[in-house]
Amino acid sequence: MKDLLLILKALSDQNRLRIFNALLRYDELCACQIIELLQVSGATASRHLSLMVTAGILKSKKVGRWVHFSLDGPDVMFDPVADWIKLKLNTSDQIEKDLKMLECIMRIPCEELSRKQREKTTGCTTNN
Repeated sequence: MKDLLLILKALSDQNRLRIFNALLRYDELCACQIIELLQVSGATASRHLSLMVTAGILKSKKVGRWVHFSLDGPDVMFDPVADWIKLKLNTSDQIEKDLKMLECIMRIPCEELSRKQREKTTGCTTNN
């Protein structure tokens, strides 16, 4: 029961649901891509990602300077609770905006995206 509570708590936030959905669409995302999607600071994104890793929803791996995140195995993808969440997310206007934003974000190499984030000029815009 403790594991279920961790998962439910980890998904009980709009930004964490957005991360979950983004990783359903893209197998793996760099932390900088998630930061850009959410339009939050690195520290805020890191807190969200850490909660999701601790709950067993996400796993992370370091690739050079970058930390990449993905869903943690088939249990997350095929769990009945995850199926219900996916169904509900598909009716969200925010998710539609996120998918359009991700299309832009995915065209920018991580190194350039990180540099532009430091300058606060990525070129991808959203109307959240």
